[in-house]
Formats: sequence, C-alpha cells, structure tokens
Amino acid sequence: MPDIAAPSVAAVAVEFPPHKHSQDEVIAALADFAGPEFRRFAATSGVATRQLALPLSQYRQLSGFTEANDAYLDIALELGERAVSSALASAGMKPSDVDVVFSTTVTGLTVPSLEGRLITRMGLRPDVKRVPLFGLGCVAGAAGMARVHDYLRAFPDQVAVLLAIELCSLTIQREDVSLANLVASSLFGDGAAAVIATGAGRAPDGPKLLATRSRTYPDTEDVLGWDIGSSGFRIVLSVEIATVVEKYMGEDVRLFLADHGLTTDDISTWIVHAAGPKVIDAVENALDLPEDALKSTRTSLRDNGNLSSVSVLDILHGVMADPPPPGSIGLMIAMGPGFSSELVLLSW
Repeated sequence: MPDIAAPSVAAVAVEFPPHKHSQDEVIAALADFAGPEFRRFAATSGVATRQLALPLSQYRQLSGFTEANDAYLDIALELGERAVSSALASAGMKPSDVDVVFSTTVTGLTVPSLEGRLITRMGLRPDVKRVPLFGLGCVAGAAGMARVHDYLRAFPDQVAVLLAIELCSLTIQREDVSLANLVASSLFGDGAAAVIATGAGRAPDGPKLLATRSRTYPDTEDVLGWDIGSSGFRIVLSVEIATVVEKYMGEDVRLFLADHGLTTDDISTWIVHAAGPKVIDAVENALDLPEDALKSTRTSLRDNGNLSSVSVLDILHGVMADPPPPGSIGLMIAMGPGFSSELVLLSW
C-alpha cells in the first residue's frame, strides 16, 4: 500500500543506565518492605533482568520525592542526550538538522521540560520547536510516533525527534504495600529511546508511518495512572486492564485495519507494548494471534522490564536492526492512562 506522502523512520536508539540487576537481586533488595507476596509476583512477571537508574543499595537511602526527582533529572538528561546523539549519528544527521522535538516522560517532573534543557547542551537550533508530552504514560511511545506522523504530514521537508525517557524505579513507594505497588515493583524498568523521523520531502529511509488511530475508553480513568502527592508518584494499577484490552482491542484493531484495506493476517510485524504477561496475553487473545507473533514484546519484557513509554520504541529498535522484507506491514500498539490505546500502521 504505497503512500508517497508518508513520513519515514530514519533511526531509533535506545539507552539504558549501567546498573543491570537480575530479578532475584531486585527481590532481595525490596524484601524489607515487599515481603513474601512480592516474590510471587516477581516470579511470574516475565522479567529476568532490569537496568535501573541507581545502584540497588541507593534506593533505600532516598529521603523522599525531592531527592528522587533530583536524581531523575540528572540521569534523564544524561540518557536523553546519549539516545538523541546515537539516533542522529545512525541517521547521518547533526543536531542542527532537527526542526521539532517531541518529548515524553511520566516518571519525573521538570520545568523547563527535558527537551528544553537539552537544546543548548546538545547544540540544537534555538528555533527548534518543542512539544513536551506528559501524562500519557505507557501509551506515549506509540502516541508520540503518531504525533510525529501528524506533524511531518504537515511539514514534509522537516526532521522530527521523539525522545522518551522513563526512570520508573525512582517512583518506588516503600510505604505502599498495596497489590498495585507490588505488581508495579516487579515489572518496571528504566531506559530512554530516541527516534529520528523525516517527512516525505526528504529521501525516505526506513519504515514509513502510514496512519494512526487514538482511542480512549469510557469510564476507565481509574484503571491506570498516578496518585501524585507529597511522597511522589503512587501507582494506580487496576486488575481490570487485561479485561479492558480483551473487550475493546480486537474490534479497534480490526476496524482500523479495515479502513486501510487490511486484516490482521496482513500484519507480519507486531510492535506491542510490553505491559506484562496478562496484558500481552489479552492482546494475543483479542487479535487471535499465533503463538510467536509477540515474541519481540516478551523478549523486551524479559530483558528490560516494562519500560513504560520507551517499551514500544525498544521493540521498534530491534525491528529496525533486523527488518522484515520489503512490502511488509507492521502495527504498533500501546495502552496507557485514560485508559487509552494508540495504533500506528507502518510499512517496509
């Protein structure tokens, strides 16, 4: 399905902090507040290793939200600079080539936002356009790609960057022994990703971004999100997420694909957010996918944990390194607070 006006993905880079730990090491470090119940969740999380913002021994020393957020800002800027620099190098571009930066994060707070703090630091142009996105959470990787698509349709001669940074471990709540916090502590990891995309007026390089669709589901505001207070970010995580996905995802995807003359059988590459085993299974069931269709999603979860907005970009990074044959069609899917989903159709 050729589309000469479609933007293209030129490069994707993913960067992680240096503190890599096995799930058993994380369990041991959190045993003082999580207890034996946490071990059960961690053992069935599908996560084998995670890269964390700080050494495990330092988390118990964090005095509260202010200190955690200070650490977030320092580490996020370092990872963000590395990710954007690496992606630009892969695309054969310079910082001065960038016309717009979309940035997303939901695990720390800073004003000016991350991309604003990186302009001088990285040598971006002073007239670069800034579009910070906050509050989208896990859906933001796909939603950011969708907004990049929309922007480059309007400005086909420009270069866009999408920067996603999540340091989930710095939101840990040691006083919260709720089921939601135990599940979240067993799943989430830290990392950053940068995507370079170009409008159709530039030489195409990489998969094309063909179309997008956004969906927010009724009466689901309390399914996923944060309660933000003096102690920082307290997770809101309902057991109903998988149910909502199974209820809506199948119809949403099939109607979206049908609008473009496609069915699920036409999709050879699935780039699905690594939310956790139950949600991954729910997507697989809702779409009636073969057993290995979401292999890359489960691999990302196993190796890195749930990276929130970075997750689908980590999976896209793997696909870019080993692309499907020309003519292949892919679909990016992510879910997040709202409760909402985002679909992005790609072609190679």
